[in-house]
Amino acid sequence: MHQGIVIIPTYKEKGNIKQIIEAVLAQPVDLHILVVDDNSPDGTADIVRELQKTYSESLHLLNRKKKEGLGTAYIAGFKWCLEREYTYIFEMDADFSHNPTDLPRLLQACLDGADMSIGSRYVKGGEVSNWDYTRILISYFASLYVRSILWIGIKDATAGFVCYHRKVLEAINLDKIEFIGYAFQIEMKYNAILEGFKLVEVPITFIDRQVGQSKMSMKIFTEAFFGVVKMRF
Repeated sequence: MHQGIVIIPTYKEKGNIKQIIEAVLAQPVDLHILVVDDNSPDGTADIVRELQKTYSESLHLLNRKKKEGLGTAYIAGFKWCLEREYTYIFEMDADFSHNPTDLPRLLQACLDGADMSIGSRYVKGGEVSNWDYTRILISYFASLYVRSILWIGIKDATAGFVCYHRKVLEAINLDKIEFIGYAFQIEMKYNAILEGFKLVEVPITFIDRQVGQSKMSMKIFTEAFFGVVKMRF
């Protein structure tokens, strides 16, 4: 059984994908990568295919026919990884907002007893780099909102830098996960807590993307805002 695999969902990430793949595979832990590409029109998948000539055993590509949202990309990736019996399955952005050098720390948290480790901006030692104060306040109070509605102790519930032990993903009915944007991240953590798993937050520095465009939209924000209420009640 392979130790771990990092799922990286992509859509128009040609400016980042080669660098992020090389940075992940350079880490001092045994990790593979699964890129889940939503038919990027900029040739992101072609770059991955070219890199597979070098990293034939550790780099994998799952092509989807169209852009269907972050949550569905991760669900497809989870199922792919579970079929291949990886023990630890990571979520990670392609744009370097998540630092690859933090991957060993997330893995170690699970090796030390966590069922799910979360790269957190809002625990002691965590921070956000190059955001303006307005964006920081919106994100921080959104996390407070989630905790107050769902009654969970996770301080960074929308975090997308995560390591799961496979038993967490096996216990959650992935076909019933409803949300596809940032609410997806909340829903996965909430389901893991309801199943009785141990979640641990690991402090990280979140750095806003330098290349490409953010996928955030009002539709995604609205889904998260009202989705939390739907999850709870």
